[in-house]
Amino acid sequence: MCHKNASAATQLQQVVVNLAANAIQAMAGADGPREIRVRTALDGDGRVVATVCDTGPGVAPDNLPRLFDSFFTTKAEGMGMGLPICRTIIETHGGEIWARNNDGGPGACFAFTLPAAEV
Repeated sequence: MCHKNASAATQLQQVVVNLAANAIQAMAGADGPREIRVRTALDGDGRVVATVCDTGPGVAPDNLPRLFDSFFTTKAEGMGMGLPICRTIIETHGGEIWARNNDGGPGACFAFTLPAAEV
């Protein structure tokens, strides 16, 4: 593995860890089962889609468009830079990242796409 690929892998790992940590924090005060689902799939356009979903309270609809803005946070602590850094990493590697509330249930999903590596 060349240095560039090792660096990219570390950055993508940072994205997944940040999304999972946010999910854990979101579920801290949740009633009912606490579950994080991490899934990957290949879409029809040759892109990898990774999704991190939780069973927390979800995101207020007014906050969804602002989640990836620098210094925006809904937490009592923190600087609001985790998700903007995730966005920068994903976009640097040719992908997109977004968030939505779960359909028909509690929680939120954060997903990103990346071009599938050629083997």
